[in-house]
Amino acid sequence: MKDVKYRFYATLLDTFQGWLSSSEVYQNYWGFSEDPAKTEDQFEEEQKQSLIDRINRVPMKWEDSEAADRGTAFNEAVDCLMAGCKSEKMTLSSNKEAGIISADYNKRTFVFPISLVREFAEYFKGGVSQVHAEAIMPTKYGDVMLYGYIDELMPSSVHDIKTTSKYKAGKFRNNWQHVVYPYCLNQSGNMVNEFEYNVAVFGTNNNYSTFKEYYLYNPERDINRLRLVAESLIEFVEANRNLITDKKIFNNE
Repeated sequence: MKDVKYRFYATLLDTFQGWLSSSEVYQNYWGFSEDPAKTEDQFEEEQKQSLIDRINRVPMKWEDSEAADRGTAFNEAVDCLMAGCKSEKMTLSSNKEAGIISADYNKRTFVFPISLVREFAEYFKGGVSQVHAEAIMPTKYGDVMLYGYIDELMPSSVHDIKTTSKYKAGKFRNNWQHVVYPYCLNQSGNMVNEFEYNVAVFGTNNNYSTFKEYYLYNPERDINRLRLVAESLIEFVEANRNLITDKKIFNNE
């Protein structure tokens, strides 16, 4: 660990990718607007600040949002149903007559259909929840520790649970979790290359729909891609070292 120069967690790479793709995202949202809410430069600067805040572990606005808390509560409900145990994070209760599971979390109450929670829990039967994964990625700037928590690890596949109010196919295509986690597992001798984002879309009146987004990790293709994005992030943090207050990213707590 002393030889590791940087520590990057998987979702930090996603935030970094958001900054790299800021021009593309801007064009998708405001490119055709005659009176955009902000300029492209302003949007890019906002993305950069979000990245700096993420590195410094500043609580993001969306992390104290109803949507973020709903996702946390849903994950916990699925994990507890799988394990047949009570939650240590929140209060979970079921009403079989009404067909719902309630979760009290962060001063909010969320209600999920039992059928949905059971659908996810049964799909992951035989898996292990919240598995820590880490591995060293050699780069031209030194070794990087890549790490994160896998939502559900099955014998032959990795799964990440996503909750959202809107979904379109390929929504998570530019994420790095489906590369980082298989890489970490492979490096430890666990040759699991299949990855699924399992998406629950919540509508009104307790309606819901589910989707799967599948990816296959290919070491010959993906290791080089992962190394390049890690090196780009190193270049970013070194260029902005004066703005970084949380030194954990430099493997210095």
